[in-house]
Amino acid sequence: MAVYAISDLHLALSIHKPMDIFGPRWEDYMEKLKMFWEETVANDDYVIIAGDVSWATYLKEAYEDFKFINSLPGNKIITKGNHDYWWTTQKKLCEFLDENDFNTIKFLQNSSIKVEDIIICGTRGWNCPGDEEFGPQDRKIYERELNRLKLSLASIKKEDNEKIMVVLHFPPFNSKGEPSDFIDIMKKNNVEICVYGHLHGASCLKAVEGTIEGISYSLISADYLGFKPIEISR
Repeated sequence: MAVYAISDLHLALSIHKPMDIFGPRWEDYMEKLKMFWEETVANDDYVIIAGDVSWATYLKEAYEDFKFINSLPGNKIITKGNHDYWWTTQKKLCEFLDENDFNTIKFLQNSSIKVEDIIICGTRGWNCPGDEEFGPQDRKIYERELNRLKLSLASIKKEDNEKIMVVLHFPPFNSKGEPSDFIDIMKKNNVEICVYGHLHGASCLKAVEGTIEGISYSLISADYLGFKPIEISR
């Protein structure tokens, strides 16, 4: 059993949203994603999808996108991104999965999920202080997301040999590569792994990756990974 991660699938099976306008890398991206996913992931593996899953505005519009995800190998754990406008209450999300028999998918918010010796926590995150045009409204959302990460981590019942992974959509660093309060929270809770997405194109050049003060950081945006889920743990 292995744990993989990827983000920013930006599926658009029910609506017209061509992604190749963002560059040739996005041409036939859903076909690439399906091919690489099926080549990489086994049925007993787990895949973390860190937000920006579907371009749908409403949950019912996202049906074909979730049908596609459910049909892929492995168990999927999904967190929220800034473009996931379809995201609603946990109750409605779970009802949507049950009603459509999407039995390989779980949503994570204000909670944690244990996968063998890894405990997966996370939240969406937000733009960080020090970013351009970071204003009072950003501060409100940022503080709310910090609290959601605290709630997620507080839900843990950790054994000695277990690792804690935090899944964010936004990077826990600002655009200058400076650490945010998300990192302080992770350090206080002995987090060992952090994955994040949101960055595309030239922004990926500013991504902070590697192990820093005991935490391993990885950028997992789908286009950055070539639409192939990256292995995080085995």
